[in-house]
Amino acid sequence: MSKKSESNSLTANRNKLVPRLRFPEFKNSEEWERYPLEKFLIKNTKKNRDGKYTLIQSISNKHGFINQEDYFDNRFVASKNISNYYIIERGTFAYNPSRIDVGSLAYKFDDKTSIISPLYISFKSNPQFLEDLFLLFWFDTIEFYKQMKVLLEGGVRNILSFENLAKIKISYPTTLSEQQKIADCLSSIDEVITAETQKLEALKQHKKGLLQNLFPREGEKVPRLRFPEFKDSGEWEEKKLGEIAEIITERAGSKNYTAMSVTSGVGLIPQKEKFGKNISGNQFKNYFVIRRGDFAYNKSSTKTFSQGYIAMLKNFEEAAVPNSIFTCFKVNKELVFPPFLDYLFQENYHGKYLKKYIEVGARAHGALSIEPEILINMPITLPNNEKHPLREQEKIVSFLSSLDELIYAQNEKIEALKNHKKGLLQGLFPEVN
Repeated sequence: MSKKSESNSLTANRNKLVPRLRFPEFKNSEEWERYPLEKFLIKNTKKNRDGKYTLIQSISNKHGFINQEDYFDNRFVASKNISNYYIIERGTFAYNPSRIDVGSLAYKFDDKTSIISPLYISFKSNPQFLEDLFLLFWFDTIEFYKQMKVLLEGGVRNILSFENLAKIKISYPTTLSEQQKIADCLSSIDEVITAETQKLEALKQHKKGLLQNLFPREGEKVPRLRFPEFKDSGEWEEKKLGEIAEIITERAGSKNYTAMSVTSGVGLIPQKEKFGKNISGNQFKNYFVIRRGDFAYNKSSTKTFSQGYIAMLKNFEEAAVPNSIFTCFKVNKELVFPPFLDYLFQENYHGKYLKKYIEVGARAHGALSIEPEILINMPITLPNNEKHPLREQEKIVSFLSSLDELIYAQNEKIEALKNHKKGLLQGLFPEVN
């Protein structure tokens, strides 16, 4: 075939409504068709009029249908009268009309009939034309998202009504067997992702258990797990943070430092990376200067760290953090190996101590009234070895760091699988201009 003929053939394929990747047995099948969803969707109108069903569920963009008490941390937010709630049976789709743009859509896989708030929209698809799982995966495609964004309505919150959902056009093969083949392929990837995610969670739980046992528990003076070479090294010693560290007061002034922010559970990151720009403005001159191995306590309450988050500067030699919401300190490195303390703070060790001060000192806007004097009085338990004060600390850090490397590698594996799935979604469904 000449280059010109090959080019014409590629152009013809692009103009056809066919996917770039097609299973061999369907290579010579007809083009896909494209129609509005109104042809295939049946709106759910079944309500819990007689109060027969009591399993109340919500919709999560991560977990799909989820029991309401799990979604809202053991709190029930349902109305007392649930007769107006929609009945959700196996094979039903549902979405949050004000959060579908962030993936808040679910499919009922199990046989446990439940009910959902009338604020949600639910429907079934016509099995004569569409396989449910094919449709579920199609909701993750670019074709759906592009059309959905155009049809969102509202002010503060964008809403996709059922009427507008029904206007969105879906591309699909007319044979249910090809739809099923695509769904099976993508389902198998999802199964692998789920299995690898479970491995990741197991690693994290293993690390959590080790952290609880490699450091003495409250009221105890030796850890429950100790490396053999330190078995006879005696009890750990409790010190005040102020005995092993000092508060940082140095300001940025006119010098050029990277302005940092913090993300709970992640650590210190540049403001440009978190916000897309430097937000320090005229206040930068008052920022505290920190250096590698120094700590910054963020006096803001978060869901995971309600007593505030303490992060160590790891990836920069020096940086600056806002003086308004951070208290910073540096440790005596002859007595403390900084990553050792970092592992303690990752497990919210400081939260137990600070809780009694925060319960009466928290302010309404989320910042916490914790003065430096309170912070430096925090008790810290350390291995007591006068000749080699850092050796056991370094051993613990080395051990936990190797586990962190496994966790990081497992995360990377999962991200690679997700990117592979994303590529398959782009290839298994046709591009539509």
